[in-house]
Amino acid sequence: MNSSESNPPSPANPAVSRRTFLASGSFCAGALVVGKGLWHEPRTAKLEHLHLASAKIAASRQVRVVQLSDLHIRHFSSFHLSVARLIERLSPDLILLTGDYVDRERNLSAVGEFLSHLSAPHGIYAVQGNWEYWARIEGESLRQAFARWGVTLLINERFDLRIRNTPVSILGLDYPSAADALKKLQRQADPARLNLLLSHVPAFNHELLDGRLDLLLAGHTHGGQVRLPGVTPFYLPRFSEPFVSGLYQVGPGTPLYVNRGLGTSLLPVRFLCPPEVTLFTLGAKTA
Repeated sequence: MNSSESNPPSPANPAVSRRTFLASGSFCAGALVVGKGLWHEPRTAKLEHLHLASAKIAASRQVRVVQLSDLHIRHFSSFHLSVARLIERLSPDLILLTGDYVDRERNLSAVGEFLSHLSAPHGIYAVQGNWEYWARIEGESLRQAFARWGVTLLINERFDLRIRNTPVSILGLDYPSAADALKKLQRQADPARLNLLLSHVPAFNHELLDGRLDLLLAGHTHGGQVRLPGVTPFYLPRFSEPFVSGLYQVGPGTPLYVNRGLGTSLLPVRFLCPPEVTLFTLGAKTA
């Protein structure tokens, strides 16, 4: 063979190509997961719309309620403005807030900026969460701050209103949810009124429920914040279990709804568990 002749190039090693392809694919998939969990999903609120019936609401009438929970606002952002605009389009009769408005930064002014963008013809009502106590901004000082932003803070109290001739009571169960406080609120509940109870935590003394409350609204769990299909949440805070998110029946068949919340806690990440705005359309029972 002529020494100037060269051997033909050998084909690329197919095994190496497959490894490179799989590694590249795994890297891209991981980057997509990280991007979804760290950037996209925490900034993309999902609207959940539930229709619930009550014998206390007359035919052809309804009550529209928006629930928000676990804002954990560090800084007011375009995300919060988009949520406020979504709620405005929903035209709720009232807005109910179920606790945890601040985060480690204790940025109450940013919370106020968000709340000042919310409005409803029959008002905005709130209860405190564990983060308000940890941040030491609870009680009367928080009540006064909320009042400046058009929000009524309920601390083991009842507030009455009437929506299109439907008598409604908002009952605010404070954190921590003591059994005595629940008993007191139930005694105040008028069975002739539509009674909506707000509690930051979903796991409280359900065995004490006596049927006078028509709907319980809670948050606290963040829905687990990071979810995998078919796998229980990796972490749920105290006073959560067995509740994660969505609609449950507790006590004497009382509906309890657990909101996934708007913000994040501990880690700024969500996966398969988007932030939530909940709209309840409460209407008459049909035959």
